[in-house]
Amino acid sequence: MTTSISSDNQQSYDRIKEVKKFDDSKIGVKGLIDSGITSIPSFFIHSPETLPTPNPTTNHNTYQIPIVDLSDSRSIIIDQINQASQTLGFFQITNHDIPLNVLNRMIESVKEFNEQSTDVKSRYYTREMGRGVSFSTNFDLFTSKAASWRDTLQVKLGPTPIDTDLLPEICKIEVIEWDQHIVRLGETLMGILSEALGLTENKLKDLSFLENRLMVAHYYPYCPQPDRTVGITPHTDPGVLTILLQDQIGGLQVKHGEDWINVEPIEGALVINIGDILQMVTNGRYKSVEHRVLANPNKQPRISVGVFFNPSNREELYGPLDELVSQEKPAIYRRFTLKEFMGKLFARGLDGKSLIDNFKV
Repeated sequence: MTTSISSDNQQSYDRIKEVKKFDDSKIGVKGLIDSGITSIPSFFIHSPETLPTPNPTTNHNTYQIPIVDLSDSRSIIIDQINQASQTLGFFQITNHDIPLNVLNRMIESVKEFNEQSTDVKSRYYTREMGRGVSFSTNFDLFTSKAASWRDTLQVKLGPTPIDTDLLPEICKIEVIEWDQHIVRLGETLMGILSEALGLTENKLKDLSFLENRLMVAHYYPYCPQPDRTVGITPHTDPGVLTILLQDQIGGLQVKHGEDWINVEPIEGALVINIGDILQMVTNGRYKSVEHRVLANPNKQPRISVGVFFNPSNREELYGPLDELVSQEKPAIYRRFTLKEFMGKLFARGLDGKSLIDNFKV
């Protein structure tokens, strides 16, 4: 029986035991690197058929993620976001009025949190549901087929205001400021999407889509075997809308047809993508698209900060909006509660786009 959490020996390998041993240590992936490992633990190794392989589109960047300048006229912005949301499901925005120094401080504070000692970080390491602030390696560590090479600080920002005493001191000011900016930007984007759909400007806001906000700050340290694991497996975001801040390292890819497209970092830009719930609410007009993050081969860590917008009412029924359903375009998804939706998500973990198929008529 293997006893080392960094062993790559498959003989008599007890995955559950090794995963629990790693999780109980509370050191995270960063702690494994700090320990000096040169090969990754077996439970991080993905089967060859699931690992990323180079393709011409990715290598030559023949397809670019749309870039929307929010200083353009309203009609141009609405048209560009509408087109991007119906096709790729991803776009980047510039001139969003969040100062560059705010973006940089947010990235740096996440880096500083992860580079504290294990003794400090372990105070936040937990898998308990319902806590306002938590730190862990993979929310689906015990249910996934293979783990991904990242650590995550998670903060519940709404609908109940976060108890700031729960926030790590090293990033408290930055998280509070980030949420203030993101709420304003989220309202702007929801208004644009509503208008693009032919709805009243406040339609998505009135559905409580701005209220339930979850921040996930990912830290992807150097991986000694980046060809054997991933940063995040292919998945779609389950919520309504995601606003993502990424540093300049790169590694995020979006699926387009059979190819994977790099989302090239642009200084000062934010990445926006459509979630599963918005795809269903728009009756399939807007697309929630698979994306992934490659394992980081760089000595410098990769950092990203995503905020997921979700409905706030767990018991209310959601489904295709009446305004977007007709005899010519009947509803293709059934109605569901957020409670049911999230229950199915946590039961299966991150696994491609299979979740949304459960809600087809």
